[in-house]
Formats: sequence, C-alpha cells, structure tokens
Amino acid sequence: MEKIYIEADQFFVIHRRPLVMDRQEIRRLLMERYRRIKDPEMRSVLRVQDEILSALRDFLRRNGFVEILAPIIGPVTDPGIRGAKQVSVDFYGHGFKIMSSMILYKQMAVSSLERVFALSPNVRLEPSESIETGRHLSEFRQLDLEVANASYFDIMDIGERMVIYTCRRIREACRDELLLLERDLKVPSVPFRKMTHEEAVELLRSEGYKVNKGDEIPWVAEEAISRMFDEPFWIYDYPMTARGFYDREDPKRSGILMDFDLIYPEGFGEAISGGEREFQLERVMARMRSNGEDPEAYGWYLEMLGEGVSPSAGFGIGVERFTRYVCGLEKIWEAVPFPKVPGIVSP
Repeated sequence: MEKIYIEADQFFVIHRRPLVMDRQEIRRLLMERYRRIKDPEMRSVLRVQDEILSALRDFLRRNGFVEILAPIIGPVTDPGIRGAKQVSVDFYGHGFKIMSSMILYKQMAVSSLERVFALSPNVRLEPSESIETGRHLSEFRQLDLEVANASYFDIMDIGERMVIYTCRRIREACRDELLLLERDLKVPSVPFRKMTHEEAVELLRSEGYKVNKGDEIPWVAEEAISRMFDEPFWIYDYPMTARGFYDREDPKRSGILMDFDLIYPEGFGEAISGGEREFQLERVMARMRSNGEDPEAYGWYLEMLGEGVSPSAGFGIGVERFTRYVCGLEKIWEAVPFPKVPGIVSP
C-alpha cells in the first residue's frame, strides 16, 4: 500500500503556538509583518541568523576563501530549478533574467581565484502549491561557494565542517535565543552518513513511496527520508536525467553525476546542493541539446568554456533554510524578515 505523507500547511507558528489558518490568513500575517517583526521570537530568529552569516563567513575565510559580489541579473541563469519559473526584465532593450542561481558565474570566478564564495540573492517563481512544503520561498539568499580543481568529496568535507562549525558557534553564542525558541540544537558528529541516490530511492520504496530512479526525489519523499534520521546526511551520485547540463558526468560511470545533496534531519529537507562542474565545451553543448536548452542563449558562457576554465566543484546552502533548521521553525517564512511566499502577494 502506498504511504501518503501530508505536510500540514495550515499551521503557522506565532509565539510557538500552532494556529489553524488558510492562505488568506497567512497573507494577512505577512501583510502585518511590521507587527510580527517586533515579537521576541522574531527578534531571536534574526539574532541567530546574524550569527549564522558571521559564522559562515568566518569559517570560509579561515579556509582560504575570498568573498565576491554575486550578480543579480544576466542574459541567462540556472535552468535547473525544479518547476519554478524564471523572472525576466528588460535591460536596455535586451531580455535579461533575475538570478535563480549564480552557478554559471562561479565557474568564471574560480579561473581567477581558486576559492570563492558569495551571498547570492535569488528569485524563483515557485509553483503556488509549493507553499505546502513549508520550506520554499520565491525570494531567498544562498551562500554559494566554488573551489578550483576539487572533487565532490572534497566539497562534501567542506560542507560538513562548515555546518558543524556554525551549529557549535550558535549553541555557544545564542543560548538565550535558542532557549526562548525552545530549540535544543545538536551539533552533528562526523563523518556524516552517505548514501547514493539509488540507495535513497530503495529506502523510500521500502517505506511505500513512489520514487523513480531517474528523477529528483520529490519534495514529499525528501521530507519523509529526512525524518528517518536524527543527523544531517548526504545523498550523492544522482542520475544524469535528474539534473542540469553543468553537473559533471562521471567519466568512469555513464549516466551518473558527481554531485550531492545534504539533507537536514527531523523533516527539514534539503540543506545543500552541489557537485563537480562540467567544464568541457563539447560535453556541455551535448547536454544542453539533450535537455532542450538553446545553446545560443548561453553565448558568453560557451565562449568561456571554449577558451578553457578550471575544473571545479562547489555548492549552495540556503540561508533561510539553515536558519529554519537551527531555530527549529515550523515554516521557512519565519526565518526571514521580509518573506516572499509562493502564490501570496505581500510586502
């Protein structure tokens, strides 16, 4: 029998008390954010978030990373955004995109500096039904990093150490805030558990979830597998059919990408997504065509690859999702001062 997992999207946490409400009620609360932002809980969340950002920056600088400025618009952006729509703007008579991810630009940056990171603002018009996951925003910030000549296992190691460093620092620096939020934040132990995409699919199928081996793990199933563990864990080696043209296929294993996701425990879902980058022009062109992308739209990017770029690997970690996990929040829109929630128009 197929198991059905239901995310209770009618719950919204104010003062740690779940109240039954519909989308109109959520919109009302978002419209009244100028009131809610004064609440002790919201102040605590914002103080924790400030410490998270400082901790992430401190960790990366101590490990040789240089912070760069992220682009906000460009002729193209990341197409691999799982059903969300891109936002277009007129830029002096040319159609530009608001960044959904700076992934293509990171490949440019590591040809100059070997270790880079940026706090990147992103806009994705998520399907309105994604509000039901409790962890999707239409506007969010992502810490993006990239390392030249690194393997995906190298980058996973950086991700583990970064998460542990940040959680440990929050426990020490934000004790009062965590106490007010009633959050017992645990510092994960190393090494994090690793499972292949194929193993994750088999685990979910054994629990009654319908998951295809060639696809991304659906949101409902991702939350379900997240609830099966009490510490963060990696899912890696995704099938090539599940992801974009910029993820590198393993030269020794046809159809397998050298990439990964870090999954938070307790049902909080995806934390980090990344992997090694495809850097050979002819392979990228072939992948674009197989994915239905128009290579002509990526002119500057393909010219760059043609001249040669450094092999690299990296990831992005969502700031609001990290804040939600650290603070133990019910919904992601409680992890950002001015939230833009899918399907709801608000300030």
